[in-house]
Amino acid sequence: MFSFKDYDSFNVASNGQEEKLRRLRHRTKVHFDASRREHQNALRALWSATYPGQELQSLVSDQWKEMGWQGKDPSTDFRGAGFISLENLLFFAKTFSTSFQSLLRKKTGKRADWEYPFAVAGVNVTFMIMQMLDLDATKPRTFIRAIFLQMLSENEWAFDLLYCVAFMIMDKLWLNKNATYMQFNDILRFTRSQLEKEFLMDDVLRIEDMPSYTLLS
Repeated sequence: MFSFKDYDSFNVASNGQEEKLRRLRHRTKVHFDASRREHQNALRALWSATYPGQELQSLVSDQWKEMGWQGKDPSTDFRGAGFISLENLLFFAKTFSTSFQSLLRKKTGKRADWEYPFAVAGVNVTFMIMQMLDLDATKPRTFIRAIFLQMLSENEWAFDLLYCVAFMIMDKLWLNKNATYMQFNDILRFTRSQLEKEFLMDDVLRIEDMPSYTLLS
């Protein structure tokens, strides 16, 4: 039996929804460009938000490995999800600094000897959400995409908020399953399943209504 929410989700998107979707799509198409000052400044801002008071020696530095990038040049890790993955990390760091720092420093739970690299995991979370929402489709092909468009119409930062929730779910599942890095892709799949399950709850109309939103602080 379909709920009112399910049926109404497939109505034609309003002009406001279309405009916000257009802007979000544009964000997902921007590749990270190390030569652009805006992108350089975003990287510096991420460092400052992550390590307040600690000076970054250079945009290409071994210091980045501490955050969980694969090498000394984080720009090479953005290829999978683009500039929006940096924006997501920066949003998380500034909006939910306590949760961000807890995940970065692996403060909670019994940790594996071979942990997931924080920053690279964040890029993968962005990519997973982009796939789940099927943003490039001309029309919604799933309830998940349609429900998200309703959320986006209410809050233009819905994608970024969803990212923060997804990262928290991913880490919680990682701990619950005593995972190691070899299981990272499995944990991402479980994370997507949990997101979809919460999206389909009748009383979830905003990202903030998702049960897992309470994981954030």
